[in-house]
Amino acid sequence: MPKFFVSENQIKENKITIKDKDVNHIKNVLRKKINDEIIICNLEKSEDNICKILDIQENQIICEILKKSKISKEPKTKVTIFQGIPKKDKMELIIQKSVELGAYDITPVEMKRCVVKLNQQDKLKKLDRWQKISEVAAKQCTRNIIPKINEIIAIKDICTIAKNYDILIVPYENEKKYTLKQALKEIKENKEFLNKKDFKIGVLIGPEGGIEEAEIEELKKQGFKVVTLGKRILRTETVALNILSIIMYELEDEEE
Repeated sequence: MPKFFVSENQIKENKITIKDKDVNHIKNVLRKKINDEIIICNLEKSEDNICKILDIQENQIICEILKKSKISKEPKTKVTIFQGIPKKDKMELIIQKSVELGAYDITPVEMKRCVVKLNQQDKLKKLDRWQKISEVAAKQCTRNIIPKINEIIAIKDICTIAKNYDILIVPYENEKKYTLKQALKEIKENKEFLNKKDFKIGVLIGPEGGIEEAEIEELKKQGFKVVTLGKRILRTETVALNILSIIMYELEDEEE
């Protein structure tokens, strides 16, 4: 069943009004008719509603709430991907798959080895494009939120937000001993993780050229755990998928 997101102000009692671009998608792409059912998520409450289409107008669609879903699609562990900005359209793939795999939000990071250099106007265009990709991916995999694509930051600014996370991880090809498996084992043995409602993990991923040693040393000072992902060096667009898959596999079972 197709899914759409609305704000609280679009809900009045048991009626929901869908507006803007979703109207065209429902009418002309999905070709939905009156009495067809769709899922509509209240963004403020992260709550799904099973709805029936009552009326299809030119600029809006009126739906009736049939029942509310109590099933959350969101993991207990909130993972932020700090992604060194890659070349071309790789960021779009990273965002799409990270959203599907359960990332809470994504922060693009300017690092020393980033080939791409964006001016302020380009940054705004990219962020708008990336946020739309996040929304489409969230709809496709029926998330209860649309993961936010945060403003682009410089790696030196990481220190100002590091305190917001329970654990920070950075994969690094020159690390040989401490593994992601070990880091996650320590998390699962941590009473704070077991008892905390929202356990926050930050994962920093370098661009195509990797992370400079000086950057790694600074990240260590900010509390990052430097891990190895194994004997093979992965492409930057593969790392987020690899790490998120492992984190969700290892930690989602602890939700209940």
